[in-house]
Amino acid sequence: MMLEDDARWKRVLARDASADGTFWYSVATTKIFCRPSCPSRAANPRNVAFHASIAAARAAGFRPCRRCRPDGRSIADARATLIASICRTIERAETPPSLAELADAARLSPSYLQRTFKAVTGVSPREYAAAHRTERVRDSLQQKSSVTQAIFDAGFNSSGRFYERSTQLLGMTPARYRDGGAGETIRFAVGESQLGSVLVASSARGVVAILLGDDPEQLVRDLQDRFARATLVGGDREYERLVARVVGFVENPRIGLDLPLDVRGTAFQQRVWNALQAIPAGSSASYSEIASRIGAPKAARAVAAACAANALAVAIPCHRVVRADASAGGYAWGVHRKQMLAERERAS
Repeated sequence: MMLEDDARWKRVLARDASADGTFWYSVATTKIFCRPSCPSRAANPRNVAFHASIAAARAAGFRPCRRCRPDGRSIADARATLIASICRTIERAETPPSLAELADAARLSPSYLQRTFKAVTGVSPREYAAAHRTERVRDSLQQKSSVTQAIFDAGFNSSGRFYERSTQLLGMTPARYRDGGAGETIRFAVGESQLGSVLVASSARGVVAILLGDDPEQLVRDLQDRFARATLVGGDREYERLVARVVGFVENPRIGLDLPLDVRGTAFQQRVWNALQAIPAGSSASYSEIASRIGAPKAARAVAAACAANALAVAIPCHRVVRADASAGGYAWGVHRKQMLAERERAS
């Protein structure tokens, strides 16, 4: 087999970090061996050989590359360890440390720390701190502490600042969250479209889910899994008229959906979903492009995960996101539906 056809060589050309540790390659002309993700210029494939271990590469007479350090920790590993340490610092702090304080402790420049932190986690240190404080509130409320005590224990300087964003952060009021969401009612109904069954569900704030599928009962079970703590109530005739409007929107996304949405997700997911809503109908963007647009260019996989977590089909148009080679990629409600939606938008 020609080296150009070897799957390992393709991973070397792609500088695939996920292949690190599975094999190493050497270059006869330089007498060095590297890890697959080495950033050095690609070698002539006629001079390349593969090795199953570091010991095998050394036994063949090759020395480790000084750039990718194949016999030690990779730069990516070292960077991930550094950012993990900074995350622990943020989590232990009573109040969120500033970017300057974090950079000084890590002996880095603030700009470098900001870029690196975003590249590794997908969010800025400030956003990470905010998400962690929210998680502390969630944990404290689940332990049945008082709402006020939970807010201050999490590091918020005033309850007023937290209450301003409480519904967005928790999906409901703090008191209702503490009670397990037992007081929240989700209305729902199922309609039919050319794309199959469409389940629409709403909270008091707006449409909270638009789910697509072939089996209405499975869609209801999916809704129950997503909102396990809420009381689900089947919609009446008035609500079914709202469902008909949503079905019309699913059939033709260009008409828009003039209904309030109750969008629930992490800070990172909401950044991704906002970026998706900015993609014009009939257009598309790759996962990498979305990652760049939200300031996290190396978070393409996290963007894909945020798309998969989307509960508002079509309203948050994850069907407009494709792979870098323009192929459809995944879709929570079936790739064939993703393709049908994209084709309809382009045609209209």
